[in-house]
Amino acid sequence: MLAVCLCSSAFAHCSRPINVPMAVTGFSVIDQGDIISGIYPEFLRSLSAKEGCEFVMSLVPRARLELMFENGQADFMVASTRTPRRDKHGIFFPFIRSRAVLMSLSALNRQPVKNFQELLNQSKAKVAVVRGFDYGERYQALLIDLQKQGRLVLDVDPLSVARLLKLGAVDYVLMAPSILAGTAQTDSRVADIVDQLRYEALAELPWGESGVYLSRKSLNPEDLAAIQEMFENAARNGLIWKGFQRYYKEEVLREGVRPL
Repeated sequence: MLAVCLCSSAFAHCSRPINVPMAVTGFSVIDQGDIISGIYPEFLRSLSAKEGCEFVMSLVPRARLELMFENGQADFMVASTRTPRRDKHGIFFPFIRSRAVLMSLSALNRQPVKNFQELLNQSKAKVAVVRGFDYGERYQALLIDLQKQGRLVLDVDPLSVARLLKLGAVDYVLMAPSILAGTAQTDSRVADIVDQLRYEALAELPWGESGVYLSRKSLNPEDLAAIQEMFENAARNGLIWKGFQRYYKEEVLREGVRPL
């Protein structure tokens, strides 16, 4: 497992190294072999240099990250949508607004889909999602309905889903467009699908908050308070939103990411 330590000579704000496993998530978290890069790693690097905290980052599959966070084995869960289930295990700090949308290849000219029922009515169309992604209770209910119809395809990461879409093994992908587009842009095998994507907002999946969860189980009250203060300062400066603007095309931001 790749681990990266972001250290400073004096740990002014954190009582111990902060454990930050993360999953590859578009340009939010990028796997570059021996380097973890992207919007959130760059954000943590800037905090480490300025605030004197040590962040130990590693890459894990998304589903494993969810379990680690629930079990108190991860101090942070970055690039996460706020959901009631996650609220039970952590304190949420928002940085942007985002939403999941339905995506397909525009060349196939599929029938427009505006809501869950219209998607469920397409009885032969397969829908791919990433195991461990969560956009709330209505999203989870839709996955159950699709699974009952035998139309749900669960895969381990966004790159695998992008490859399925390009190969025609699935008809639709459901996730935040920044994740699919960002992942595709970083891999030459699927980069050509980015300009072919058709985005369709579904009525039951509105805009929500996205940001970082801080663990209630693993972080002590002093560290929680210190990190929240750091995040508040960063949010006032719009650091995460500025990162999205640097990395993403305007069309992708328009469809799936907004400032708070």
